[in-house]
Amino acid sequence: VQLAESGGGLVQAGGSLRLSCTQSGRTLSRYTMAWFRQAPGKEREFVAAITSSGGSTYYADSVKSRFTISRDNAKNTVSLQMNSLKPEDTAVYYCAARASSNIRTTGNEYHYWGQGTQVTVSS
Repeated sequence: VQLAESGGGLVQAGGSLRLSCTQSGRTLSRYTMAWFRQAPGKEREFVAAITSSGGSTYYADSVKSRFTISRDNAKNTVSLQMNSLKPEDTAVYYCAARASSNIRTTGNEYHYWGQGTQVTVSS
């Protein structure tokens, strides 16, 4: 499983970005997918996750009601729509895949990772 993130960039506070994670090779439909982020000097933290079917989602409290995770299994793509961005959302965002139908919020329970995409929110 090779994951590739895209869509990061520089945006002003209050703005929006849409991150995408695509997988080449095997289909993503078997995997629970998640987004994590890591800000400079901080530990990696869970952002959002979606089950393999797309039927369930889960969000960190810090992004709830602002971010939306979705997936298109036919296109092997998972997306993270980020609205009302804040400077504290600045981080490298990583896509991760877990070979299970259950959502988990700890990084060590995900088996595959992308290289990350930088999101910078200016005040």
